[in-house]
Formats: sequence, C-alpha cells, structure tokens
Amino acid sequence: MQKNNKRLLIVDDDKQIRELLVFDIAQSGYLVDCAIDGQEGLKKALENNYDLILLDVMMPKMNGYDVCKNIRIAKPNIPILMLTAKGTIEDKTQGFDCGADDYLIKPFEIQEVLLRIRALLRRGESSQEQDVKEVLRAGDIEILPDSLEALILDKKVKLTPTEFEILYCLMQHVNSPVTLATLLDEVWGYGSDEDVRMVRVHVGGLRQKIEINTREPKYLHTIVNVGYKLTPFGPLEE
Repeated sequence: MQKNNKRLLIVDDDKQIRELLVFDIAQSGYLVDCAIDGQEGLKKALENNYDLILLDVMMPKMNGYDVCKNIRIAKPNIPILMLTAKGTIEDKTQGFDCGADDYLIKPFEIQEVLLRIRALLRRGESSQEQDVKEVLRAGDIEILPDSLEALILDKKVKLTPTEFEILYCLMQHVNSPVTLATLLDEVWGYGSDEDVRMVRVHVGGLRQKIEINTREPKYLHTIVNVGYKLTPFGPLEE
C-alpha cells in the first residue's frame, strides 16, 4: 500500500457502510476521517482541511444537501462526492444544485468509489494548476481560473468547480461541437451511459448562470445526439 497525503472526510450515519469505506479507502493509501451525522460532518469540514468529502444524504441532525450547501459557501473548491440511496434524476439534480461534484448510488462497488475519488482529486489538482495557464477569452466570455469565475460582458459569475471545468473545456473548442464523451473524459476522467445525465444536469446549472434566457440560449447550445457548443459572441440583453 502506497501512502499519500490526501485527506478525506466520510460523512455517513450507517455504521456498516462508514466502516467499509474507511477501511477500503485507507487501504488505498488515503488519510481518512469520519463523521456519524450531518452536523458533525459540517463541523469537521469547516474546521479541517480536506482534499475531498464523501457525503451521505439522509442523515440525522442535518441532511447531506444542507451540509453540502454550507460547505460550498465556506470552501467552494473542495470536491464533494455524494453517496446515497436516493437515485432519481430529481435527487441527483438537487444534489448537483447544492454543489456536489459527483453522485454515486447505493449499493455501490468500492472500486467504483475509488475510481470517482481518483478522478475528482485529479480534477482538483488540475484546477489548482490553472493559474499557470493563460486566461481564456472569447467574444463576450472570459474565465478566471484563480477565482473559478466567468466574466460575461464584464459581469462576474461564480461557478462551481465542475461548472468551471465544463466551461473551460467548451472554451477550448469555441464554435465547435463537444461530445458528451469528450466532456466526461476531460472533466470527470471517466464515463458511462448513466453519467450522461450528470453532464446534462451540470450543463443546465452552467446555462442558468451565463444565459439571460435559457430557453433561447445565446452562448451555450445543445447539439442534439452530440453534445454542446459554445458560441461566445452573442450580445447579452438586459
């Protein structure tokens, strides 16, 4: 087992699942803390420095959605992976709207959990290195890696880490269709048919932030049966 300095927090009230996760994740070389309810999880997340948080949804004292919202306010860049039995598209949408970066349904295979952890940590490291890259500008849109913000006609928009990575990918392919598979590969580092829903939910959140009228978008367009295209030259109307 190879040790590393990545520190993870597991927040889950199910003792059996919590102990399984702690054991297997620690065996993979990570440093692991845990919390048994939402209130304790939020306290630990705010008081300590973690590289990633695994978060259950249905918990006593505070549910995972509220925990996620509060973590996002205080620590907007930390990756959050939700692990929950609530698996409808509405549940996933609520999780992503609260700021979760990824969403895995119980019961799960531990190897899938470890895959998601590695992908989210790689993405976090990539985001931290964005300051060495040139700020991307095209038309009305400029993205600011240091603050995870976009400028739309000089109006600042705060993005989640996932929304930022999606926009960054689209900005590298301005005016060209970007497939769902490409987004999954470049943003998440893995992909499956099930994960396509995850992309669509995050793109929907991004569109809400950068468009005035999401029904008639000027910038972020859906290409049916393909993916998305960014055309950053349309004027924003008040």
